[in-house]
Amino acid sequence: MNFLMKIWNSSLGKKYIMGISGFVLVFFITAHMMGNFQIFLGPYWINTYGQFLHERHEILWPARIVLFTLVVLHIWSAFKLRAENQAARPVGYAGDPAPLAASYASRTIMMSGIIIAAFVIFHLLHYALGVRAVNLTGIDFSALRDSEGRPDIYLMLLLGFSKWPVAVFYIIAVGLLCLHLSHGMRAMFQSVGWKWTFGGVSKLPDRIARWFAVVIFIIYTSVPVAVMCGFGRAYRETAVQHLTASAVAGKEAAR
Repeated sequence: MNFLMKIWNSSLGKKYIMGISGFVLVFFITAHMMGNFQIFLGPYWINTYGQFLHERHEILWPARIVLFTLVVLHIWSAFKLRAENQAARPVGYAGDPAPLAASYASRTIMMSGIIIAAFVIFHLLHYALGVRAVNLTGIDFSALRDSEGRPDIYLMLLLGFSKWPVAVFYIIAVGLLCLHLSHGMRAMFQSVGWKWTFGGVSKLPDRIARWFAVVIFIIYTSVPVAVMCGFGRAYRETAVQHLTASAVAGKEAAR
């Protein structure tokens, strides 16, 4: 136990916590991206995927708790390491070129991390929990069902991203996430010695991190961009008309 506490309290231990949590979160981001991209295959595929997840509460909620814990640990370790670095070097050296040499991603990583955390909370309230107050549509997303009685994830995404403030916020947040990823992956490669391993082509890990972030950004933002450009409009409008008619019929029946 003392050994674990020493690791927990050490700078090296915090780096391990941030690195391991970051690696798992990157894996989740990639898997989540592949799930969301199924929207372009039509409602059947993405709703089947959603049904698969919703039927496995014994897996889904523990996974969400683990992911939330990893996010908290990642942010905590980042803040602690930053505080320790500032305490060790409260005043920069004269003529220090670090601010010029550092990438934009590295200089804004703390702020982008905070915004990403806020976005994750919003995203969970918006889609995972279906809180009506945050979707700007006035529709209860958790009650949406397709013709087979499954959660209509397809319609949920179409409705959610049809509101441009939500779509724009999503795109900005994903952009910050990808900046965060590009810097975090480069730091992870450097910490495990990949720059030294590749010798003369030491820029390869940096290029991998940069292009991975670019691919993530393009695929994630393709969904809100497509919806704002009219993708699935007929399906969405038909569904909204049906929901409106059902609501009117329900009010008349209640009189």
